[in-house]
Amino acid sequence: MEGIVILDFGSQYNQLIARRIRDFGVYSEVLSFDTPISEILEKKPVGIILSGGPNSVNSENAFLLDKKIFDAGIPILGICYGMQLITHLLGGTVKKGKKGEYGKSYFEVLRSNPVLSGISRKSTVWMSHFDEVENVPEGFQISGKSGVVAAMANESKNIFAVQFHPEVSHTEEGNRMLENFVFEVCKAERNWKLTNYIEKTISEIREKVGKSKVILGLSGGVDSSVAAVLIHKAIGNQLNCIYVDTGLLRKNEGKKVMENYGKHFQINVKMVDASERFLSKLKGISDPETKRKIIGNMFIEVFDEESKKFDDAEFLAQGTIYPDVIESQSVKGPSAVIKSHHNVGGLPKNMKLKLLEPLRELFKDEVRKAGEELGISHHLVYRHPFPGPGLGIRILGEVDAEKVKILQEADDIFIEELYKNNLYDKVSQAFVVLLPVKSVGVMGDERTYEYTAAIRSANTVDFMTATWSRLPYDFLETVSNRIINEVRGINRVVYDISNKPPATIEWE
Repeated sequence: MEGIVILDFGSQYNQLIARRIRDFGVYSEVLSFDTPISEILEKKPVGIILSGGPNSVNSENAFLLDKKIFDAGIPILGICYGMQLITHLLGGTVKKGKKGEYGKSYFEVLRSNPVLSGISRKSTVWMSHFDEVENVPEGFQISGKSGVVAAMANESKNIFAVQFHPEVSHTEEGNRMLENFVFEVCKAERNWKLTNYIEKTISEIREKVGKSKVILGLSGGVDSSVAAVLIHKAIGNQLNCIYVDTGLLRKNEGKKVMENYGKHFQINVKMVDASERFLSKLKGISDPETKRKIIGNMFIEVFDEESKKFDDAEFLAQGTIYPDVIESQSVKGPSAVIKSHHNVGGLPKNMKLKLLEPLRELFKDEVRKAGEELGISHHLVYRHPFPGPGLGIRILGEVDAEKVKILQEADDIFIEELYKNNLYDKVSQAFVVLLPVKSVGVMGDERTYEYTAAIRSANTVDFMTATWSRLPYDFLETVSNRIINEVRGINRVVYDISNKPPATIEWE
């Protein structure tokens, strides 16, 4: 391996650390905190990072680590919980703070060390903790503060720690700190390339699948498209794509999918109209998690039925990517669940097909780059994400055919205007949400009582954090006017100006 191992203690950002390091051209891998030391050392890492986590090192069920890891001669960087864990295990003390530190804070360097080399004396960092270090362990020196001990180091043992999260974009000089650790402390080599990952994955797919057939649900989105082309390169016509019209997709989506993949890529694609089945199952259901599970289970039900029509079909392929997994469960550790994802949270235990998820280790921007490497057009690769449950989670509350039609028309207008005004590629994800709220309006001297639509547009690099898009007022006015004038059933449009966190990009 000769890269960086990240031990997962439950942080929602643990895979973001891995992505940052990969961006440096260095291989990184996430392992659960309780991975045996012998297994960690077999990978021959040049450095180890202890991630953050939601627990307290002083709690009865704290996630701990074998102290032998500190004597292995491998450089270690502790982040947030990782810093408190180092303190706790090596003889320092961690106490419950009088108040937590969440969000932006100011970090002051008191004493430089190799990780803080070249860092400004004062800078903004991103905090997320309640406990704090009271006394650093013997042999450690305090390197920085933010009202609490915010950085410490034992340079003779190459053990460093910070209380904040250098991996998130809100920490101004976080990338520099990670680079310092990876290159100056660990002396890592730039050995990670996406092309290598693609070649390795194609080889693994061939070995895993053999002569069996694979079924993939093709939605037309970036993730399923890249997964389809990648698998097709590996096994050719052994791949059979099924496009399921759930009745919850974008306007004219079926026609576009069949043209792009059946004709252009010469991939086997079968279209299945299951819209009535999905809408029937969703009747009377308002809870978002229940809707997700129903839609996920229906997908598997449809694929199970279709698989019987193909000889030797043994695998169900999905475009599951890192953020899907992180937000549903820990990738390889105990991260807290935010929400279930249809790809990873709604699969029945008795599913007959084995899962094939070739993009499971990649973030969205890496998936796009992989798509371009595989020869997919820019237009398709940079299409905005569309959730697996589709409009089922963009219609808040109960879903029915009428609401789907209203939302399809409104969303199509918004996306059309983004393209027309050269804004589509300047935002990361944009869509319309139909709210279960009606309000009074006036149209042609007549009173109306119709639905409210919310426009959502977010900017992000990795989809772990995001900010709302500062779209021009004139543009927003045009979109609002068109939706209200052209879409029967909507008489009010609002604009969502929430960031992630604390909000998520999707509403449900």
